[in-house]
Amino acid sequence: MPAGQVLMEKLLETVYQLKASDLHIRVGQPPVIRHEGRLKRLETKVLEPDDTQALMKAITPDRCQQELQERGSADFAFAYGDKCRFRVSVFKERGRIGIVLRRIPSQFLTFEQIRMPEAIRRLIVRPRGLLLVTGPTGSGKTTSLASMINWLNENYDRHIITIEDPIEYYHQHKRSIITQREIGVDVPTFAEALRRALRQDPDVILVGEMRDLETIQTAIEAAETGHVVFGTLHTSGAASTVNRIIDVFPKEQQDQIRTQLSTALIGVLSQTLLPRKPSGLVAAYEMMVVTPAIQNLIRENKIYRIESVIQTGRKEGMFLLDDSLFQLWKENLVDKEEVLLRANRPAELAQRIAMAEKGMEEEYEEEEEEYEEEEEYDEEEEDEE
Repeated sequence: MPAGQVLMEKLLETVYQLKASDLHIRVGQPPVIRHEGRLKRLETKVLEPDDTQALMKAITPDRCQQELQERGSADFAFAYGDKCRFRVSVFKERGRIGIVLRRIPSQFLTFEQIRMPEAIRRLIVRPRGLLLVTGPTGSGKTTSLASMINWLNENYDRHIITIEDPIEYYHQHKRSIITQREIGVDVPTFAEALRRALRQDPDVILVGEMRDLETIQTAIEAAETGHVVFGTLHTSGAASTVNRIIDVFPKEQQDQIRTQLSTALIGVLSQTLLPRKPSGLVAAYEMMVVTPAIQNLIRENKIYRIESVIQTGRKEGMFLLDDSLFQLWKENLVDKEEVLLRANRPAELAQRIAMAEKGMEEEYEEEEEEYEEEEEYDEEEEDEE
């Protein structure tokens, strides 16, 4: 067995045993893993250019090696025996080879394990609509979507088509039929795959990334015409997600897209991952369910008011990211410093935590309820006008 393959086997086994999330391979330092959110160097040799080249060749398919030469980078996924899968990005930096591998667990996580918001169960069984899962890279979007697809697969008879680059979690047919198409292997682009999917009798379509105008437009149209469409975006929060979608379109089309989006969109789940005490990771979420009030705000371009509607929408299962962060702190799952780092309004969250530490949280909640009633009253007044 070539030396590169032997070393790669050892590194993959280390990642698997330690349950690390990522493995970084660069010239000029030893391999580095990301474990529970922190980077740690492995106690092994400093890698030379020949080492990273050999490690790349040990795992990279020929078509991706060609893409690396032509474009400077390539993405793919592969299975490490039956233990787990890895999503891989190989690339050139300063003319040398670098690699990042992300471990994909072989087991699907349940909604309870990932603390999935309750509203999701209702939304994903709707007959049609666009559900967006958003958050920065590495925030667990893929895991959340895989859990949703697996839950549907176990409980409902649906034809589910996933369009991914690359395929990360493999799904078996259970109660549903699952069709998984990989960009660059089965079909050239997301937009092309999405257009074709509409002719393949789908009930649910997962679009791995809504990157361009054509893909976004086709996804909205698919959601309008009787399909549930899951999509991902690298945005944080519901309001910025709505703005991002509308801003992709030329100015003269934006009014029409606002109207279309207001009827097609059923929900936005935003998430971020935090270090869990004493070990592991835990997700914090923001949940927006599209109600008639939010449909009006999207149509009338009053996106700035969405946050206050989420704040007053607990009955529909809505909540802001800072509420989720507060709950994680309150349950002693995450350190105060970590939740404040991720908060959208850290000063307000810090005050809320301080009141809770003094046992005055009830007063805070009474103030919140008064604020919610005032907001609802203001909205009614505005509607009457």
